[in-house]
Amino acid sequence: MALFADAPGRDSYDVVIIGGAIMGSSVAWHLSADPGFRGRVLVVERDPTFETASSTLTNSCLRQQFTTAINIRISQFTAQVIRDFPAYVEDENAPEIALKSFGYLYLADSAQGAAALRAAQALQNSLGVATRILTRDQIAETWPCMTVGDIVCGAHNPVDEGYFDGAGMCDWWRRAAHRNGVEFAAGTVTGIETAGGRVQAVTLADGARIACGAAVNAAGPRAAQLAAMAGLDLPVEPRRRYSFVFDVQERPGGTLPLTIDPSGVHVREEGGYYLAGCPPDDDTAAAAEDFAMDHEIWEAKIWPRLAARIPAFEAVKVMQSWVGHYAYNTLDRNAVVGPAPGLENFHFVNGFSGHGLQQSPAMGRGVAELIAHGRYRSLDLSPLGYDRIAAGRPLRELAVI
Repeated sequence: MALFADAPGRDSYDVVIIGGAIMGSSVAWHLSADPGFRGRVLVVERDPTFETASSTLTNSCLRQQFTTAINIRISQFTAQVIRDFPAYVEDENAPEIALKSFGYLYLADSAQGAAALRAAQALQNSLGVATRILTRDQIAETWPCMTVGDIVCGAHNPVDEGYFDGAGMCDWWRRAAHRNGVEFAAGTVTGIETAGGRVQAVTLADGARIACGAAVNAAGPRAAQLAAMAGLDLPVEPRRRYSFVFDVQERPGGTLPLTIDPSGVHVREEGGYYLAGCPPDDDTAAAAEDFAMDHEIWEAKIWPRLAARIPAFEAVKVMQSWVGHYAYNTLDRNAVVGPAPGLENFHFVNGFSGHGLQQSPAMGRGVAELIAHGRYRSLDLSPLGYDRIAAGRPLRELAVI
């Protein structure tokens, strides 16, 4: 049975979700599973193959080491969901979601960087996260494969940090939502009709007008374009992120954590290989359709830093590479969630700046609660509301890779 129809089956829905990747699918399932909601839901997706979606091109990781309390709580909730996904979705036939915990290791090579790690650790520990600060000698003893003469300290948390099957979670949400009656249709939204302080309808590229009681912006890196159709400013733009899978001639000993070098280069194990990535030095907006690979970034930045940090990575062979987009919030690198002031039935779920996959359970649940009940009933996501965008009042997340 095809999930995505060629066109919507109706000309009116209670909720239209624009974007069917991880955020749109999470909102759709949480709405369809909420006993307090009985409305009709449509998910419109411009590319049902999801070939270049951020959800597809992600490294699919989970971590607790954030610098804002709300992000830590969101990740703690995700860990709970992953630990027993069938129980969370109340379906014994739902799949187990695999989580390979190897921990993140942040390295600091300056007094300023060390102070930032210690401040983050204090916040994380206060919320029950198991982060510990390691001295240079402790890092060298635990991971003798690393060269750490320039390192002041590191922060490591081995609990609920690692790789998880985000693709499997997203696929289940999408199919379960469809079984619950959510409709999925291929189409590109080209206009949003507003009147009386509310969204009235969305217009598709083929000219179809779809009336709606509420609209959800789940358009990923294209979120600002969609917001502009409703007359709203959203400081979210596509930013390129580069990933390389490589093999080594001689493997470093032990289990490697996801290691974040002070240069911004990060690396972790990936099956029998290794996965490394980084932002470009000129980290500016990209066109939404631009996924061109910069092969020079491997030779000039990633490989030299890897080889200097882990000498076993001197002799490597790149097996695969790709470019994905962050939906990057230029104000504070944090999500924007909830209704737009003055347009209360237009809901944001945008701007995750690389954290979307791991934040999708809380975001889908939260937006569904707002639509179905008019308020957050579980985790209060209001610190991530649009009011801070309108006021230019950032809630900065410092731990962005």
